[in-house]
Amino acid sequence: MADLLPFQLNDPTLLHQHSLIHGHWTTAATGQTFDVVDPGTGEVWAQCPDNGPEDVDAAVVSAHQAFLEYGALMPRKRAQLLLSWHSKITSARDDLAKILTYETGKPLAESYGESDYSLGFTWWFAGEAERIHGSISASATPDRRVLVIKQPLGVAVALAPWNFPIAMILRKLGAALAACCTMVAKPSPESPLTCPALADLALRAGFPPGIFNVLTTSLEKTLALSEAMCVHPLVKKVTFTGSTRLGGNCPFVIFDDADLDHAVAQLMLLKWRHAGQACISANRVYIQAGVYDEVITLFKKQTSQFVIGHGATAGTTLGAVTVPSGLDKAEDQVEDAVSQGASIVLGTGKRQTMNGKGYFFAPTILTGMTASMKLSREETFGPVCGLFKFETEEEAIKLANDTSMGLATYVFSRDSDRLWRLFEQMEAGMIGLNTGNGGAAESPCGGIKESGYGKESGKDVAVNEYLISKTGTLTVASSGSRI
Repeated sequence: MADLLPFQLNDPTLLHQHSLIHGHWTTAATGQTFDVVDPGTGEVWAQCPDNGPEDVDAAVVSAHQAFLEYGALMPRKRAQLLLSWHSKITSARDDLAKILTYETGKPLAESYGESDYSLGFTWWFAGEAERIHGSISASATPDRRVLVIKQPLGVAVALAPWNFPIAMILRKLGAALAACCTMVAKPSPESPLTCPALADLALRAGFPPGIFNVLTTSLEKTLALSEAMCVHPLVKKVTFTGSTRLGGNCPFVIFDDADLDHAVAQLMLLKWRHAGQACISANRVYIQAGVYDEVITLFKKQTSQFVIGHGATAGTTLGAVTVPSGLDKAEDQVEDAVSQGASIVLGTGKRQTMNGKGYFFAPTILTGMTASMKLSREETFGPVCGLFKFETEEEAIKLANDTSMGLATYVFSRDSDRLWRLFEQMEAGMIGLNTGNGGAAESPCGGIKESGYGKESGKDVAVNEYLISKTGTLTVASSGSRI
C-alpha cells in the first residue's frame, strides 16, 4: 500500500509491510492482512500480515536454529554486533521517528525523544555482553569447590505494547542478544511498523538471519498468536509488556516544602507525554494543602499552552490518543469524577477531532478528587489529571499506597529525611525522588504488587533474565592424596 503513505522516508526500503522470518520478508500463511491507522487522521495508511498460530512454528524453529549458531559467538563479537546495530539505528533516526509518529500519534519531537532514549539500550547492553560472569567459591565441605556458570536460555518471545514500540523492543532485544538468546517479537497491532524496521537494521548490522524474527497480527488474532508463541516447546522465555489487569496507577506527591516550579515542570513531562499514555505516567496527583491552590494555578497555566494537532504538524506539542478506546475511558473517568463532586478546571473532558478527523482529547484537569472515583482506582492512560489535597505525610503515604498496583511513585520535597522515609515506605518498584523520570538503560525497571514480575534494564538484572545458572561441584585432592 505504498500509494497510501502520507510521508516520504530518506530510505523507503526501511518500511516493511511484512513479517520477517529467517531474513525473509513474508506474508501470513492465510494471506490475510490488517489495516494500520494514523491516529491523527483516523485513516488507513499501511497494511501488515495478519499472522495466526499457523505462522508460529516457522518463526520459532528459525530462531532456534539461529540460536544454535549464535550461541557459539564470543561475547566481544556480540558486543560488536550490538554496537553496529546501534550505529544503524542512529543513522535511521529521522525515518524511525516519522514512522513512529504515524503509528502512535505522538508529536514528532516526542518520537525523536523515544528514539534517542531507546538507543541507550543498545549501547548499554553492548557493554553488558562482555560482563556475564559465573563464580567459584569454597564449600562448607572440605576439599570441595562450588562453580557456577551462566548460559543463554535459548529462544525468547517478546510481546510489545503500542505506546513505546521502539523503546520496548530495544530494551528486550538488547538484553536478550547480549545474553546470546534469539527472539521472536510480536509488535502491537496499533504500532506494528517500527519493529520490522528495527529488525531490518539488525540484519544490516550483521546479525545472522533468525536472530530477530517478527510476526505482526491484528487485534482479533493477538490472543491466539500470542498463546501459540508462548506455549511453543522451543520457546524458553517470554517477556511481555502490555495490557492486562496489571498496570500503573502512579501517585505523584507534592509537599509544602517542595520546589514548586520544578515539581510542576516534572509533572508536565510525566503527565502529558504521549497524551498521558505511559504506564509510569502520573495517575494520581496529591498536593499538600498549603500549596494546593498555587500548584493548580501553575499547572493550569502551563497545560493551557499545549498546541494540539497531528504529530507530524509543525508546532504540535500534544498529539492524538493512539486508540479510540482510550477516548472512551477518559470520558468515562471524567464523567464519574464530576458526578461525585469533582470540578473541571481546565479542558472539556470530551473527545474532539481536528478538521473532523483523528482521536484527540484536550488535556483535562479536575480538582476536588476523592478516593472513591474511578480516576483514583484505575489506570487512566489518557490526557486527564485529577488533583487531590492532603494534610500530613502519614496521609500522603496511606493514599499513595492505597492501590493494588505498584509500578512507580514520585515524591517532591526539600526535606532529605522525608525523602528517605518515603523511599522506604512507598509501595512501588520505582521511586522518583524530586524527579519525574527515572527511566534509563542503567536503571532497573519494574514494579511490585500487581504491576508486573521481573526487571528490565540495569546492571546484571536484565541480562540475567535470559540466562540459566549451572552449578558444578568439584572435589579437590588434598596434598599428598589421590581422588
